Amino acid sequence: MKDVHEMFTRFKEEFPRINEGHEALGKQIHVQGGPLPEKVRWLIKIAVSGASGHRISLETHIVKGRKSGLTDEEIKHALLLLIPTVGFPAFMEAYSVYNTMKTGKK
Repeated sequence: MKDVHEMFTRFKEEFPRINEGHEALGKQIHVQGGPLPEKVRWLIKIAVSGASGHRISLETHIVKGRKSGLTDEEIKHALLLLIPTVGFPAFMEAYSVYNTMKTGKK
């Protein structure tokens, strides 16, 4: 799969051994870490990225989540859950990222 962000491609080129370890850990946790279905794992990653304000991670997790079969309604629901937990401004930032990805407009 092509990287969602050029910066990640550069990271992999500059630090290949670190990337290998990062990829191995991520795969072990994501795939072998427990019983959660794949779509649920991506929803959690979307919510955590949105709550943390990590735009690049949020974009990557939305792309990968869609590839796992997430619908726009499921993604939006995960983002709406940010409102009572981390606040409306965090939701609006995450929703802006989602909306820009979907429409190409901010």
